[in-house]
Amino acid sequence: MRLGLNLGYWGAGADTDNLALAREADRLGFAVVWAAEAYGSDAATVLSWVAAQTERIDVGSAVFQIPARSPAMAAMTAATLDTLSGGRFRLGLGVSGPQVSEGWHGVRFDKPLARTREYVAIVRKALRRERLRYAGEHYTLPLPDGPGKALTLTVHPVREHIPVYLAAVGPRNLELAGEVADGWLAIFYSPEYAAEALAHVAAGRTAAGLSMDGFDAVPTVPVVLGDDVAAAADAVRPYTALYVGGMGSREKNFYNAQMIRMGWPAEAAEIQDRYLSRDYEGAMAAVPRAFLEQTSLLGDRARIADRLPAYAEAGVTTLSVACHGGDVERNIATLRTVAEAAEQAGVAE
Repeated sequence: MRLGLNLGYWGAGADTDNLALAREADRLGFAVVWAAEAYGSDAATVLSWVAAQTERIDVGSAVFQIPARSPAMAAMTAATLDTLSGGRFRLGLGVSGPQVSEGWHGVRFDKPLARTREYVAIVRKALRRERLRYAGEHYTLPLPDGPGKALTLTVHPVREHIPVYLAAVGPRNLELAGEVADGWLAIFYSPEYAAEALAHVAAGRTAAGLSMDGFDAVPTVPVVLGDDVAAAADAVRPYTALYVGGMGSREKNFYNAQMIRMGWPAEAAEIQDRYLSRDYEGAMAAVPRAFLEQTSLLGDRARIADRLPAYAEAGVTTLSVACHGGDVERNIATLRTVAEAAEQAGVAE
């Protein structure tokens, strides 16, 4: 099992701290560092900065928002980043959510699975440097009855194949990830509930005539060091409450639905009710500690080492660390501890 680092969103006043983390992950031999975007910093600029100041570690988008870029623009960005980084770029894509898609980008959140399928097909076609012709339900290139030409990407990426990842939560999106992508970006991944999700991914692989060999299952896992496990869990409560309770509307919140599928329907409903009523403290308090322990790595090195084999056995091929609740020195210590714990547990690749 490889290790990665997820920097999350940039621009919260700790930019140099995040760069220090990326450099430390590079030094420790981590496989990849990911950057996210929502409606603040964009991931492409962050990744170019990180790539320029690291040597070996891959840089990946987790994720580029599909409504934010045309598929051709995503291919251009991927090719450019792969070239500038010396062949170290990974392209993670996601549909975002209806609030951001329609409220920020002005793109209707309709038929996200079909749109994603077409988007990935066009990106791959462009990166293969084929003439860009495509006739689909959501994208038509070139536009008919106009002056547009079928063009070819002029940039030559370092690699013949830039890996594509999909952020997926629901069953149908998981199947799509297995079918059209090289990897899956997961959130709130619990080894105890991973079999069902991976079965959907495997079904998609089978539909495409592929096996799971070489497919990269990449959960982002919050990590908090400390002797007091309850206090460590508390550091993850704001993040969990935000996603389960407030990342979306009452009618459409992918993370709330995921918590329900994992066996916590009453708790998911209470977290959402409290969060949408602006009772943020109540929402955080309503997150079960057991859920936090199942979806995070909490405690000292020995406890983390005891937990890591469960992730490896549950199909994780790259475990991406998200540091919570610390300054840069503490977060660097977290990366070192996870690397040591993986060696101690015998799961490090």
